[in-house]
Amino acid sequence: MPATAITVQTIKGPFEAIAAGGADFTLAAGDVANGNKFQCTGREILIVENGGASPYTVTITSVDDEKGRAENITSYSLAAGDFAVFGVGLTNSQGWKQTDGTILVNVENAAVLVAVLRLPS
Repeated sequence: MPATAITVQTIKGPFEAIAAGGADFTLAAGDVANGNKFQCTGREILIVENGGASPYTVTITSVDDEKGRAENITSYSLAAGDFAVFGVGLTNSQGWKQTDGTILVNVENAAVLVAVLRLPS
C-alpha cells in the first residue's frame, strides 16, 4: 500500500501578522500499517512525539546518495513523552528524497505523533 501523506504545515513568515492560535501546529498519529511520507522542498522540519506510555521508535528511510551510501535513521527510540526533531540534512535531495520527491517516515506505534513544518520561502 502507498504511504499516507503527512499534511505539511507552513510556518508564518517573519513579517506576517500572527493572531492568537496562528503559530499553533498539529501532530497526527503516524500510520503504522502503511508508513508516512511528505513532499520535500528542502525547507521542512519533521517533529515526532511519543504520546504513549511505552518506548516506541521512528525510522526515516534514506536512498543512495551520489557516493552510493544509504544511511537510514533506523529505529530511533523515543521514551514515553519524548520529542525529536529532524531537519538539517534530512531534507537534502541527495540521500533522503525518494524518486517521487518525498521523505518516508515509519512509526512503530500510532502513539508516535508526527508533524512536518515548512519554513517560509
